[in-house]
This record gives sequence, structure tokens and C-alpha cells, in this order.
Amino acid sequence: GGRDHWSNAMSVVFAGGGTPGGQVVGATDKNGYAAMERVLSPENFVSTVYTKLGINPNQILRTPEGRPVHLVSDATPIDELLG
Repeated sequence: GGRDHWSNAMSVVFAGGGTPGGQVVGATDKNGYAAMERVLSPENFVSTVYTKLGINPNQILRTPEGRPVHLVSDATPIDELLG
């Protein structure tokens, strides 16, 4: 099992929370196999969700032992979806 197929491109539907409609962000190659323009990651997606919820994706949390843990490793939201 796993994501051995289509691992270099993905589609996401994002709606609500003031998201502008009709957005297409990025592009794949002519066969749809790999992202070519505005390549984004799951971290960008979750940073966008956190930002819309009023949660700072750049915050650093602490484990019970005091070890710092970044909420998101690349906390760059997708500006086109913020509205």
C-alpha cells in the first residue's frame, strides 16, 4: 500500500472561512505527473488552515520535558487562499 502513485502532485478542495472562490494555485506538467509551478507542501496547507482558525503556525510548543517543537516545520500559508 501507500502513496507510490501520483506522489509528486496532489489536488485539494479548500472552501469556507472566507476563502476566495475559483482559485487554482500552481500547475503540473502536461501529463499531470509532477508539480511545476507554485509547488506547495502539506505544511503550507496546514499553515493556511491554522491561520484561518487564528492559530499562529509559527508558534513553538514545549514537550513536558521542555523540548521545543515547531507547530509546523514550514509555516508559510498559501496566500491565494487567505482572502
